[in-house]
Amino acid sequence: MPDRAEVKTGVKSEETRERILNAALTLFRERGFESATMRDVAEEAGVATGAAYYYYPSKDAMVMDFYRRSCTEMQPKIEAALEHATGLERRLRELIRVKLQHFAPNRSVLRALLRNGADPKHPLSPFSPETQEIREIDIAWFRRILVDCGVRIPRDLGPHLPGVLWFFQMGVIFFWVIDESLEQARSNRLLDLAAKGVTSLIRVSALPLMRPVRKAALELVEIVKGVNL
Repeated sequence: MPDRAEVKTGVKSEETRERILNAALTLFRERGFESATMRDVAEEAGVATGAAYYYYPSKDAMVMDFYRRSCTEMQPKIEAALEHATGLERRLRELIRVKLQHFAPNRSVLRALLRNGADPKHPLSPFSPETQEIREIDIAWFRRILVDCGVRIPRDLGPHLPGVLWFFQMGVIFFWVIDESLEQARSNRLLDLAAKGVTSLIRVSALPLMRPVRKAALELVEIVKGVNL
């Protein structure tokens, strides 16, 4: 069992790490990701530059910690939002809305990272190998909302649909990040309409006459998945 000194040291270490991360997020919001330096972050956090490097070897490491913490913090929020959500449309809308609400205080940070996010080879991209664990946790929620959702899912579409819905979510988040309307009202309207439209498309896709269209759509999915994502 650790003694009090060890516990105190561990708490202090986590507090310092969090202070450095919060300072970094502040600077990323104010100056942009590229312009802020490790020295700037250390100064903002009130620690030596060497201490900042001790906790985070790079700005990329800071952002990855931000991603991981956000993922962890959102899990109970998503659970609560979906607890009484019935039907695919509502589940889809609520799942994505949790993300928008959680990231709202750091929307400008995400905007500062857009250049990196567009390149799947960049470690901070949501499509990169480095973010795969977070991505898989996220996709698992889309898989979950499809269970007993009240919409018949074609057998050939089923295995691909969670990933397709995840891509849909990324499109909504991208629009939200760049949306300059008051309190991102356009994004909220977009989410409502898009969730309804996607649900309708999935429902219609189960019709026999849609089989050729569904086959073409699945071929498109395979092409997109093949771009090293």
